[in-house]
Amino acid sequence: MTTLDDTAYRYRTSVPGDAEAIEALDGSFTTDTVFRVTATGDGFTLREVPVDPPLTKVFPDDESDDGEDGDPDSRTFVAYGDDGDLAGFVVVSYSGWNRRLTVEDIEVAPEHRGHGVGRALMGLATEFARERGAGHLWLEVTNVNAPAIHAYRRMGFTLCGLDTALYDGTASDGEQALYMSMPCP
Repeated sequence: MTTLDDTAYRYRTSVPGDAEAIEALDGSFTTDTVFRVTATGDGFTLREVPVDPPLTKVFPDDESDDGEDGDPDSRTFVAYGDDGDLAGFVVVSYSGWNRRLTVEDIEVAPEHRGHGVGRALMGLATEFARERGAGHLWLEVTNVNAPAIHAYRRMGFTLCGLDTALYDGTASDGEQALYMSMPCP
C-alpha cells in the first residue's frame, strides 16, 4: 500500500473480478496543447502548440486482451484508492525475441491523476520487465495526448519513432502515433 496526498493506494496484479472496473474506467483527457508532427526527409520534429478550445479525447472501447489469460509474459496491474474504486491500471506484455516490454495500455481515472498512480503502475511494469529480462520498455501514444507525453518523459521515456498512418480509418484519423522507449535498468 502506498499513501499519496492522504490517499492510500493499493497496487496488485489484476484478477478476473477487476475486468468490469477496468472496462468502465474513464481514460478520457482534456488538453490545451497538442504536439504537431512535421515529417522531414530524414526524420520528424515535434512542436507543442496550443489548441483553443481545449481538446477532449474519449477513447473508443477496445476489445484487446487484458493480460488475464494465463500468459506468463503478460500482466495487468491495478491500483485501488482507499474509497475502493479503481484508480488506474496498466497492461503489459513481454516479447523475448527483442527483449521488449510493451505497455499495451495505461489509464488513470481523472480524479486520481497527478497523485503518482501512473508512475507507481509504471514502476510495477518495470519490475515485471526486469523479471522477464527486458532490455527496454516501449509504448505508443497519440500526438494529441500532451499530458501523457509529458508524464512519460518525466518517467524517463524518450521519443524513438513515428507512424503517420496507424490511426487512418479509425476514430483517431488525422492523429499520429509516437513511439517512446525507456531502458530497463
